[in-house]
Amino acid sequence: MTSAAPFVVRPAATGDVRRIHELLEPFVQKRILLGKDLVVLYGSVQQFVVAEVDGEVIGCGALHVMWEDLGEIRTLIVHDDWLHHGVGRAIVEMLEENARELGVSRLFCLTFEVDFFTRRGFAPIGEQVVDPDVYSQLVRSPDEGVAEFLDLAHVKPNTLGNTRMLKQL
Repeated sequence: MTSAAPFVVRPAATGDVRRIHELLEPFVQKRILLGKDLVVLYGSVQQFVVAEVDGEVIGCGALHVMWEDLGEIRTLIVHDDWLHHGVGRAIVEMLEENARELGVSRLFCLTFEVDFFTRRGFAPIGEQVVDPDVYSQLVRSPDEGVAEFLDLAHVKPNTLGNTRMLKQL
């Protein structure tokens, strides 16, 4: 239910993790986003920001640092009742600010929402967007998001229909 109260975007706290998981589940069921166990969400809570209104979390997103100058926006979700109210934009803006504060100058996303991210300054990317030395380091990461960024064969079933996009900050 939408409310007259404005939403706020803030860093996530451990008390938000179960609600983030609830927001994520329908997208996992539709195979739009990869599922994350609660333990994984708790372990990465510091990467998340949440949008809330009247104490209710209505959206979330995370910034995952992948390399010295490279981060990923992941797990961007807005409750259906709040779509087209600027919630997603506000979450991405806060994640971009967090990225700048960390020294990240490029942001990656893997998305079905190409128009949304294009309006935020992202553009589709090709195969090789890091130099070979960085690639040789990134390929060692156990993180699935890094594998998706590198477009590795073992994650291709997860990425079908998605677009790999990048933004210079």
